[in-house]
Amino acid sequence: MLLNRWRRWRRSRPFWGGLLAVLAGAEICALPLAPLKVMLQQGVAGIPSVLMGAVMIVLGLTAWFAPAQRGLAGLLTTLVATAALVLSNLGGFLIGTLLGILGGGLMFAWQPHAAPAVPVRPSPTDASDATGTTGTTGTADATPALPHDTAPSRSTRHHDPQGAQP
Repeated sequence: MLLNRWRRWRRSRPFWGGLLAVLAGAEICALPLAPLKVMLQQGVAGIPSVLMGAVMIVLGLTAWFAPAQRGLAGLLTTLVATAALVLSNLGGFLIGTLLGILGGGLMFAWQPHAAPAVPVRPSPTDASDATGTTGTTGTADATPALPHDTAPSRSTRHHDPQGAQP
């Protein structure tokens, strides 16, 4: 029961894209927050790394909890991951950038499952009438017969001022 609810929840949103974005944000965020000795030497340059990592984590969570915003979240995740390549220790030593670009692409490309099409069954009155002959409402080649004098002629063209007829 619980496993089925988890699967339904996971499949109803861009789960894997959001997970990769959260992991990328954590990777980019973790490097400047490493030992205090390194952080003191890094100074103000570590602030963009922490901010970009936090933004990527929030965008990954947005894809999970607001799937309707997946397009914007995916696009922004890809842009932030690309910016992290320049602004944040080569984007978490390329791991964070690659995870962020892949996660953003998965979020952007995800589509919800379409409802299964319900087959249309012909009603019993369409299949046959009281005399036992088959009806023509369900067949593709059933075209209404026009009287001979009203059938359009291919040799004569009618003037149409609006240009609707070829």
